[in-house]
Amino acid sequence: MASKVPAAWSTLRVLTHLAAQRGPIPAAALASALDLPRSTVYQLLDVLMAQGFVVHLPEEHRYGLGVAAFELSSGFSHQEPLSRLGRPLIAQLVDRLGESAHLVVLHGRDVIYLVEERAAHRPSLVSDVGVRLPAHLTASGRALLAALPAAQLRALYPTAAALEQRDGRGPRTKLELRAVLDRVRTDTYATEDGEITPGIASVALAVRDHSGWPAAAIAVTFAHDRFDEAHWPEIARVVAATAAELSRRIGGRLR
Repeated sequence: MASKVPAAWSTLRVLTHLAAQRGPIPAAALASALDLPRSTVYQLLDVLMAQGFVVHLPEEHRYGLGVAAFELSSGFSHQEPLSRLGRPLIAQLVDRLGESAHLVVLHGRDVIYLVEERAAHRPSLVSDVGVRLPAHLTASGRALLAALPAAQLRALYPTAAALEQRDGRGPRTKLELRAVLDRVRTDTYATEDGEITPGIASVALAVRDHSGWPAAAIAVTFAHDRFDEAHWPEIARVVAATAAELSRRIGGRLR
């Protein structure tokens, strides 16, 4: 596809690269990163600026995303494609495991539940579509936090005061949170056992978008006494397959 529409492909690469930066960047840096001629980059930037997708900061000689790019992201949110793509996969996951499952996104220090699929004859849960819970206490939130850059994690939790407690459960200090997230990275999946509801445990994995960013997380929730911890890695493998399929549906990585 890229060879048939090189201008469109290059335009998407420019926007994708700008979106991944922490701030506006020089055109020369953009050309170097994408291995494109500077003349081509300037032509693409001119068109994108004319349409509002890129803004030029003349005093800084840098380029960043414009308002039209923000409107695109807002349109994505309004159309709820993540929920639409994820809902049938979550339903299949529930059918396969016979346990409840959900899809969440990170919003500040909370997770917001987008899809909640309850298995028959299983314990009632505090979560539901639209519910917010502290990310550091949930398995799905921990899966997302463990995938964030260190600088963003520090910004979310600058002090121990940011670590909301739930009846004294969960990490109480930044050091304890770091240990929890290190365990997630080592295991490649996140867990939570009784920290939201006593007797209820969860296993979760992050879903990454085309740029590798943790866009969402999928978790399976079950009564602790139904599975001992030796079986949790097998649950995680099933969840991982669902997360990989949702990641594929969100879109492949641009090269």
